[in-house]
Amino acid sequence: MKNAPLLSLLALSSAFAAVQPALADAAKADPITPYADIRFRLELVDQEGLPEDATASTIRLRAGLKTAEWNGLSALIEGEAIARVGPRHFNDTVNGLTAYPVVADPSDILLNQAWIKFKPVKEVEALAGRQAVNFDNQRWIGSVGWRQNDQTLDAARLNINPVKGVTLDYGYAWRVNRVFGPDSPQGIWRDNDIHLIHANLDARPVGTLTGYGYFLDIPDAPLSSSKTVGVRLAGEQKLSGKAKLLYALEYANQRDTGSNPRNFSLDYLLVEPGIVTGAVTVKAGLERLEGNGTAALQTPLATLHAFNGWTDKFLTTPANGLRDLYADVAIKLPAIATIKGANARLQYHDFNATRGSIDYGSEWGLMLGVPITKQISTTVKFSRYNANSFASDTSKFWFAVEAKF
Repeated sequence: MKNAPLLSLLALSSAFAAVQPALADAAKADPITPYADIRFRLELVDQEGLPEDATASTIRLRAGLKTAEWNGLSALIEGEAIARVGPRHFNDTVNGLTAYPVVADPSDILLNQAWIKFKPVKEVEALAGRQAVNFDNQRWIGSVGWRQNDQTLDAARLNINPVKGVTLDYGYAWRVNRVFGPDSPQGIWRDNDIHLIHANLDARPVGTLTGYGYFLDIPDAPLSSSKTVGVRLAGEQKLSGKAKLLYALEYANQRDTGSNPRNFSLDYLLVEPGIVTGAVTVKAGLERLEGNGTAALQTPLATLHAFNGWTDKFLTTPANGLRDLYADVAIKLPAIATIKGANARLQYHDFNATRGSIDYGSEWGLMLGVPITKQISTTVKFSRYNANSFASDTSKFWFAVEAKF
């Protein structure tokens, strides 16, 4: 049945709405806590070179149950349903509508997370199962919360806090559940040998010092197989009045490994100073992902939408590398009547290659977030990529409403 995902979503939503008050009351005395997240989004894409513009109207219901801790044990199970609402005027990566731009939100009903946690003492925590994993700013490892379907890992993780201010995290993942969903040929990476090593040191007053090693052997995507070792420092310093200096510095080296047929050693560099003064935060940055003309540094498990522009032109780093020189301004807006916590954001990117004098293009973006209540929020977002020698001119617009219970 063509409308089966939508009908299932509506049925699940109605059922949850009917029982949610009772579940919320029961949760006060019961060790099981229910929760739900409903998000509607309209995404419009105008991409030069394609005969049609995309109009993607989708809704997602995510609901789950989380247990309280009992003798160090706790668990979570979470499902989600994603459905198209309206015409099928976009390429969701599985419907074959290649005349339209890609909006990677295919309809589906699936298990998003299911894990068990064991915490025998407060300094040790072990977790196994399907899980959303986010490290630092999600540049290397992230759950891609922007898309309707999360990126999750089937993994086992061990977190240790041996002394105050030190956190050690090791994870082993054998399956990557990507945002494209299980019906897509690129939706699941199976039989992986992925090792994630991550360590944080609270080095106040300087900031947080992070060291990491990400070793990815991905047979289903051999060009994404790599070993990356790096270090990151992020912190802030108080200036006069309410002003603060922000800074983030990061360096990493990535090499081929496992099933990757290419041979390379490539560098990553981030320099991001910023300043906060009152309600305004201004950041400038240089991010450099090196390429040698044949291979380039890649971040296949990252929350990629958060980096290198919102039009997503650089989800895969070009072979000649990527140098992103950018500015980002965030503003906390004053309250209007009962609306408090609204914020606006403006960003600009200038994209070039790291090898040769190649000007890829530029992009600017604007976003407005407005909370309606404590549970309901709205987002309006626009970005425009102006191509010079890479990809094509593209405009994207989003409107979203999200409710969390």
